[in-house]
Amino acid sequence: MYCSLRRSALVIGTLALSTQFVLAQQASSKTQEPKPIPVVMPNVLYGAAYYSEYNPYERLDKDVALMKDAGISVVRMGESTWSLWEPEDGKFEYAWMDRVVDAMSKAGIKVIMGTPTYSIPTWMYHAHPEVLARPLGGASTFYGMRQNMDTDNPTYRFYAQRLIRNMVEHYRNNPNVIGWQIDNETSSYGASNQDVFVGFVNHLKQKFGTTDNLNKAWGLNYWGQNVNGWENMPTRDNTISTGYKLEWSRWGQMRVADFLDWQAALVREYRGPSQFVTTDFGGSMRRDVNEFKTAKALDIAANNPYHGTQEHMDGQAQAEQGDYTRSLKHSNFLVTETNAQTTDWSSGYQFPPYDGQLRLDVYTHLSSGANMVEYWHWASIPSGQETYWKGVLSHDLEPNRAYAEVSRTAHELQKIGPQLVNLQIKNDVAILYSIDSANALDYMPFALAPARQWQMGATVADYKTVVDQLHRAFFSNNVGTDFIFPEDPDFSRYKLIVIPPLYIADDALLQKISDYVKGGGHVLMTFKSGFANENSAVRWQRAPGPLREATGISYQEFSNLEKPLALKGDPLKVGDDNKVMYWAEFLKLEHAKPLAFYDHPFFGTWPAITRNQFGSGSLTYEGTFLSDGLQQSVVRDVLNDAHLAAPQQLPPHLIEKSGVNGSGKTIHYFLNYSNSPQTFTYSQRAGSDLLTGKSIAPSQTVELAPWDLAIVAEN
Repeated sequence: MYCSLRRSALVIGTLALSTQFVLAQQASSKTQEPKPIPVVMPNVLYGAAYYSEYNPYERLDKDVALMKDAGISVVRMGESTWSLWEPEDGKFEYAWMDRVVDAMSKAGIKVIMGTPTYSIPTWMYHAHPEVLARPLGGASTFYGMRQNMDTDNPTYRFYAQRLIRNMVEHYRNNPNVIGWQIDNETSSYGASNQDVFVGFVNHLKQKFGTTDNLNKAWGLNYWGQNVNGWENMPTRDNTISTGYKLEWSRWGQMRVADFLDWQAALVREYRGPSQFVTTDFGGSMRRDVNEFKTAKALDIAANNPYHGTQEHMDGQAQAEQGDYTRSLKHSNFLVTETNAQTTDWSSGYQFPPYDGQLRLDVYTHLSSGANMVEYWHWASIPSGQETYWKGVLSHDLEPNRAYAEVSRTAHELQKIGPQLVNLQIKNDVAILYSIDSANALDYMPFALAPARQWQMGATVADYKTVVDQLHRAFFSNNVGTDFIFPEDPDFSRYKLIVIPPLYIADDALLQKISDYVKGGGHVLMTFKSGFANENSAVRWQRAPGPLREATGISYQEFSNLEKPLALKGDPLKVGDDNKVMYWAEFLKLEHAKPLAFYDHPFFGTWPAITRNQFGSGSLTYEGTFLSDGLQQSVVRDVLNDAHLAAPQQLPPHLIEKSGVNGSGKTIHYFLNYSNSPQTFTYSQRAGSDLLTGKSIAPSQTVELAPWDLAIVAEN
């Protein structure tokens, strides 16, 4: 009995202390603006995540020797093993990692250390099972998976704070530890614990003031679901309110941002003055992470862009992830994880890269503004969930084909990296990304597989599908793009803004778009834009609401399309790609001009694509989902309408990307994403290929081998 009471007292004391600490930290994080340090690098960093603790036998010296011989310059460590940093409550151990850090330092390999807060140790779960994330619906929680905690839980925060403080203090004066990665691929983890719900209700009180305002905003008269008193607020578990669902998704984003802000503030308090703070977004455009807001707490953004290999590697996925990550802070970024050999949590997706693809992938990231490329990971592990997510070394842990290609690339970067690092990229085109629209369209999808009425089939296209298609259309046309966000104060630095379905927007954002067009900007806008307000309520005015004047069209009806439709007369000359699908708005021309009509006895009454001259600018509107080929043709037409220089026509699968390096020289990447040799005519100013040292003159013919590239620095 005594032991039980004593343990209860300790737990209560810990909870009280942790609650006080978290409240103090949250208050501090809300009053202090982060002060990012500039992260300018002398050379490209190239390496891998390294886990000596995963090795089946002692081989640290051999690994370091292999890395040094290969030319590896950086490793990321520490983020995955809380149980080794703190094997028992309050008992911290560093010797196991110190020996690795020291070995890397002697080899001249820099270290990025990660806070291991994304996977809790067994002793914490056993003592405090309440820290596990409660799924929506209240399903049982279990230990055994990573990222399964309620990051708002004060007990979890107490332990995480103590660990972070100790780790950062331990390495703050180590010059070889150049930066800190806070957490790992953070998200909301679907947590709906009581503390998460209470926090959400408090957020609603602050945002709406009264339940009366909430009822009106969310339309809770429907089915008599009015909330009369905050104490009656229902949980998110089974809600049918689209307003509730959207606001809950925002709350998840706010929780992620608060958690990472909190960690960043802790690291800044204890770090060395030259150690940067980053976090690795686990692939961009995640539905519960507002990367744009979260990036404000970072010195430099990082991402983990995994991608297709073999016949599925065309560079577009990497470029889209890179463009997005670069746009978060309008600066260079880090690739903290990407494909080494094969990926997947099973052995059913084992597609190792072809010869040349590992090297080409590195330069693809650099051409988007990356200052570092790291693989996940150095060595394949013999057991566990990611047994087949292979590293640079295979399970035999010996040099292999991947190691040879990594070594070749590393030694190239040792020579030419200083001319590639800190690349500055300026684009005239930006894609407006709306996480609210992505979430709201998940709740009310526009493209489903055939199913019986009242039963939803699988989603076959969504918001991200349109974003990917639009980015691919510009990428294929060799036109660089940035991303912008509704919170961006100024759109005017771009000549053309591309808007995927802007389903959710307040009047202020729609007015900002209209003013942009009126002032001389050009817009390519897609269907479902302007339809619902910031609370996911359809506007009580003819669509597209406040955009009506700028678009020069309106509509009152729309239809799903059971099968693709052709456009009358193939107006954009795309042959077999002359088709649209999924959705059609019955556009009525007011001031706009039609660019294409449906080829159909009923739908043919309405135009599918329109263009309106508004003020000094123009707005092209797509009232339907276009095929990929049709979208590429529309993009070329819009570029011409916006008076943007037509890009050089290059052979298929050959992409050009450009920027300005730290010395003020213009750098042109020419990347061949194909199994075939490609020949093109160089059309830029005279320069030299950094990879071969050969001079390149205007109008000179250049040939690239399969999966190869040229990097031309203008004279």
